[in-house]
Amino acid sequence: MKTWLEKISSWLKHVGTLFLLLAGLHTATAQQYDLLLKNGHVIDPKNGIDAVMDVAIKGDEIALVQKNIASDLAGQVIDVSRLYVCPGLVDIHTHNFYGLDPYGQYSNGYSSIHPDGFTFPYGVTTVVDTGGAGWRNFVQFKEQVIDRVQTRVLAMLNIVGHGMKGSPYEQNLNDMDPKMTALVARQFPEHIVGVKVAHYSGHQWEQIDRLVEAGERANIPVMVDFGGANPPLSLETLFMEKLRPGDIYTHIFGGGGFGREAIIDMGGNLRPFVKAAQERGIVFDVGHGGSSFAFKHAIPAMEQGIQPDVISTDSHMSSIMSGMKNMNNIMSKFLNMGMSLNDVIAASTWIPAQVIKRPEFGHLTPGAGADIAVLNILEGNFGFTERTGMGKMMGKQKFETELTIRSGKVVWDLNGLTAPMWDE
Repeated sequence: MKTWLEKISSWLKHVGTLFLLLAGLHTATAQQYDLLLKNGHVIDPKNGIDAVMDVAIKGDEIALVQKNIASDLAGQVIDVSRLYVCPGLVDIHTHNFYGLDPYGQYSNGYSSIHPDGFTFPYGVTTVVDTGGAGWRNFVQFKEQVIDRVQTRVLAMLNIVGHGMKGSPYEQNLNDMDPKMTALVARQFPEHIVGVKVAHYSGHQWEQIDRLVEAGERANIPVMVDFGGANPPLSLETLFMEKLRPGDIYTHIFGGGGFGREAIIDMGGNLRPFVKAAQERGIVFDVGHGGSSFAFKHAIPAMEQGIQPDVISTDSHMSSIMSGMKNMNNIMSKFLNMGMSLNDVIAASTWIPAQVIKRPEFGHLTPGAGADIAVLNILEGNFGFTERTGMGKMMGKQKFETELTIRSGKVVWDLNGLTAPMWDE
């Protein structure tokens, strides 16, 4: 038989175990969220939020967005006071099919870039590679890039089966196969969100007709990067007759040189059909690139009532070293050209998500994936260029990404907001 001391000892052990279980249950109950962003100015265009609020994350999802969420409900609390909290940015014009083919250019070549180093530092969590791969090599692109990086990479197939390998590939009408392009697009609906044509030179419309046919077969939008023609092909015909509502015209503030019309004429006036085209539903995409943006087109167009629907980078090896630089730099340009903060955020999040028919992205609705950009707006004197050695515009404000969260995990922390002091 147990002595009275043994009985008391046994009883105390049970009490201790119960106490630990209750304490653990209390902790589990108290910590409803994994991560809590406190006191940030939330801008979520889809949900009409433009106010100081807290954002709670559980696992890889947004759990709650409201004022004054108790700090003791979260495992980790990050103070984002005086910063802007918005959905992870969605960049629908990039070139990420990088590889070692010395002749591949943007299709398994040296001109494309590994996305992660040029997305997360600028708040971008989703990109669309536009035309790097065609139906012939999309599987290689998926296995080589999409399946191996942290950034969410989607794709617009090139109507050219070999993808964006430059000449002579992009000039080969015989390799522009709407049936095969649509077949592969329907085979990979999780990854393929559109079809693109680029750089085709010739005074004809066959390349556009085949592009649109592929889009119709796969029920996805198309993107046009006009090539050169002499005389130039008509933008009015493209906008009002060839493209469908929801289709995308990229490099909206480019053109104007040999072979390609700009939306602004030589006198600085907006061409009369441009507003009607935007009202018809043609999507105007910035697609800044290395030489596809000019202030002489962008500033007069905006003064005459045209804003881009979508802000995107056209990021590749040369554009990141020129006037484009990164997503934050382009957003800053438009903020300084008079576009409102809400419109800049919308054109970088919710609107592009809708354009590519992915309404699950670009917002902070509870239950949505926890992709978040925490942005700072710096005040000072900043210069913004078109491209290296070309025109410059000065501005007073500049975006900088403090924190990027992808699927509930911090993937970029510029100033250590999530870290304790080293001596604590």
